[in-house]
Amino acid sequence: MAKRITNRSEDYSQWYLDVIKEAQLAEHSPVRGCMVIRPTGYALWENMKGALDQMFKETGHENAYFPLFIPKSFLSKEAQHVEGFAKECAVITHSRLQSAEGGVEVDPESRLDEELIVRPTSETIIWDSYRNWIQSYRDLPILINQWANVVRWEMRTRLFLRTMEFLWQEGHTAHATEKEAVEEAEQMLEVYRTFAEEYMAMPVVTGLKTESERFAGAVDTYCIEALMQDGKALQAGTSHFLGQNFAKAFDVKFQDRNGEHRYVWATSWGVSTRLIGGLIMTHSDDNGLVLPPKLAPVQVVIVPIYRDDEQRETVLEYARPIQESLKEKGITVKLDNRDNYKPGWKFAEHEAKGIPVRIAVGPRDVENGNLELARRDTLEKSIIPAAGISEHVSELLETIQAELYGAAKKRMDENTREVDSYEEFKKEIENGGFIYAHWDGSAETELRIKEETKATIRLIPLNSDSAEGACMVTGKPSKQKVLFARSY
Repeated sequence: MAKRITNRSEDYSQWYLDVIKEAQLAEHSPVRGCMVIRPTGYALWENMKGALDQMFKETGHENAYFPLFIPKSFLSKEAQHVEGFAKECAVITHSRLQSAEGGVEVDPESRLDEELIVRPTSETIIWDSYRNWIQSYRDLPILINQWANVVRWEMRTRLFLRTMEFLWQEGHTAHATEKEAVEEAEQMLEVYRTFAEEYMAMPVVTGLKTESERFAGAVDTYCIEALMQDGKALQAGTSHFLGQNFAKAFDVKFQDRNGEHRYVWATSWGVSTRLIGGLIMTHSDDNGLVLPPKLAPVQVVIVPIYRDDEQRETVLEYARPIQESLKEKGITVKLDNRDNYKPGWKFAEHEAKGIPVRIAVGPRDVENGNLELARRDTLEKSIIPAAGISEHVSELLETIQAELYGAAKKRMDENTREVDSYEEFKKEIENGGFIYAHWDGSAETELRIKEETKATIRLIPLNSDSAEGACMVTGKPSKQKVLFARSY
């Protein structure tokens, strides 16, 4: 297979698209800005979804489903919310088509009495339901998660990272006290951090968004930020403390233990298929996709090598017990016995798809009781005995998972710096990476930095050990250093 992937050093954006194409993760759809997620990409999302869903349920959450369509009037009820999403909403105005010369056209008689918004996020329609579900403190907390698609009318799109329609989960919870709601938002941030680091092998930094970067309608937005190989930041997940804003907008009250009626406290939180983009850019190389074993749809591929039908049967008879022993160990394994592709072509294909471990078996291996083992992350090969292969591979997968995280963490640490002056900041930001610097807390200074350097405040670190200082731009007092980067 000829090399079809651009080197990262030549064109990082094209490299990213090439990796997606060669790994057969997704492709552009006929609808501008949307994507078709191919089976390999969807299997990867299913593994992410499965791990996260288990984590949500372990923290007491249940899954539900709410309508795709939201009455336009619902978005008008929370002022900040509608302002934040107004320019991204797809609007349904009519209910049917009619035949016309050469095709179909919108039936002008089918105009809706009230336009419907295609779900950009579900706070409004969910809180309309919560008004009916909540009467007493006994009804709280409500801990609901939804797996769904959403539509946000993006003008500049990129597969997985930013598309008009994407898949995600959105948690929406209701609580009797402010303290409980804040604890919920912080707990879900920790769930996201754990998933990113332990499953995706992607190190992240946690913190709070500035006021200008908060979710529309939130009191506080918590986030995890990851650093990609090109030195840009990726917001990988957010958890929002919504205060009582949506409860007041939809008149959701409960009777407390003293018989008094109070507004409910709320959170929402979500991650999306953007995580696949983050996974690609954290680990992959110039040969294609590299996947952490915990999320890889196929963890091991076995490629038999033979010249004729007699060798084929001998090699396959040797390979099948290896496949079964790996399955018994809980390892997802594929035996690639396609006859219409040569072994070298198969090797390149599986390499491009990021399968963590490849086992090659040929007639000589059968004679010697061996097999060839290749790691996708390091491209290292070794000849090992077939005996005990399941234990060996199981340990190797754990090693790969740990070393992928270690390499990403080392890269993030090496590209994280602190600066004290604006001149130093403007010089350092050209090299990419995370930069900690003092900021005076004003939106004016934040905007100036963004306009002059294209860098944004990614987060205000939680539990920071940074001392008070002076803003690098204005010299005004600053409580702590905040994290800057250029971002996706």
